[in-house]
Amino acid sequence: MIRIRKSDERGRGDHGWLKSKFSFSFASYYDPEHMNFRDLRVINEDLVAPDSGFPMHPHRDMEIITYIVSGELEHRDSMGNGEVIRRGEVQRMSAGTGITHSEFNPTSDRTTHLLQIWITPDRAGHTPSYEQTLFPDEDKHDRLRLVASPDGAEGSVTIHQDTRLFASLLGAGRELTHNLAPGRHAWVQLIKGTLDVNGTRLDAGDAAAVSAETSLTLRADADAELLLFDLR
Repeated sequence: MIRIRKSDERGRGDHGWLKSKFSFSFASYYDPEHMNFRDLRVINEDLVAPDSGFPMHPHRDMEIITYIVSGELEHRDSMGNGEVIRRGEVQRMSAGTGITHSEFNPTSDRTTHLLQIWITPDRAGHTPSYEQTLFPDEDKHDRLRLVASPDGAEGSVTIHQDTRLFASLLGAGRELTHNLAPGRHAWVQLIKGTLDVNGTRLDAGDAAAVSAETSLTLRADADAELLLFDLR
């Protein structure tokens, strides 16, 4: 079974310097039909204006992944980390027992385009931690590159949940297959391009929630960038 979450049906936020689209209920956007999908709690597509950002704010008991589509984002947190995240880099922050952080577009002339992802952890009370890894675009061409997993396999960032996150840049006319183990689910988030998922078309910004399927066939009708979550 595949259910489509259309891009133009997502929640929206506009703060001037920040424009967001929410796949699930978040902040002032509430939709009881779209609270989460399995352990996937948040996918926010954000556009952050130059010289703007989020001031210090707290989180706890959440696995937070930042995926940069374009531009840069400067991160600082209460653990003393200070990094700039760029295209191709994935940041993982386990909020655990509590952490504060800020995120800022340090450039004066470029908008930062990112996806912020929250995954519910396997339990409360983990020790807060931080990780950032580069996954070059060439490693994602016409393949599903593992970028987050519970065991850090293949150099992926490590999260406290039985979720595996893959990223792909799939060329027009190319096709990939992802097998799902019994009882597993998937969420496919299309960032750019057009994509066919088991015969169902996705346009940029659309997503597919997948249950009771044994495999996914992904075919790009036009050059596509996508994330695939393999979920319990």
